[in-house]
Amino acid sequence: MNTILFVFAFLSSYTFHVISSATDFCVADLSLPKTPSGSYPCKPEANVTVDDFVFSGLVEGKPVAPFNSGLTAATVANLPGLNGLDIAAARVDIGVNGTVPIHSHPDASELIIIVEGEVTVGFITPAKAYVKSVKPSDVIVIPKGLLHFVINSGKGKAVTFGALSSSSPGVHVADYLLFGNDLSTSIVAQTTLLDEAQIKKLKDVFGGKA
Repeated sequence: MNTILFVFAFLSSYTFHVISSATDFCVADLSLPKTPSGSYPCKPEANVTVDDFVFSGLVEGKPVAPFNSGLTAATVANLPGLNGLDIAAARVDIGVNGTVPIHSHPDASELIIIVEGEVTVGFITPAKAYVKSVKPSDVIVIPKGLLHFVINSGKGKAVTFGALSSSSPGVHVADYLLFGNDLSTSIVAQTTLLDEAQIKKLKDVFGGKA
């Protein structure tokens, strides 16, 4: 019996090794919907090419008003080889006096790598704000789900690169959540204690309805 169990265990481990070797990657088939796990089904390996693992678009992003910053990102949507790997990349170009507004990634932690200029980066907990001015070669980590921001605090343009622990990270921008939809001005005022006139002004900026 022990011999049979040993052989079974050996064959099981060998089978697992063969399966794991055959599934070193799962390139996303973007023509199909995501699975319940959040990943895409695998493209047939015969249809996979090296281009599924390369993205050439992490270039300077077009500045977005009113923040004067631009973003480009490599996610599973444009780099199918990221499927299931829990990683993505981003580049942010921040003009003089520009900002990356307060936002969060509910499903991803983030490493921010400063490559040009000087920025002030911070994240917020209910009890404390962690804020630091950082320069090229500095790296700062933002824990998953926490509100955070980046401000260009130098004299020229700033550039940062980011790595996120999701192949399709979600982004919740506080300004758009509060002022970019049809949540009524009165409810925003009651729940934030902001002045209604200021709320209406911000709704005009971010495309919300009164």
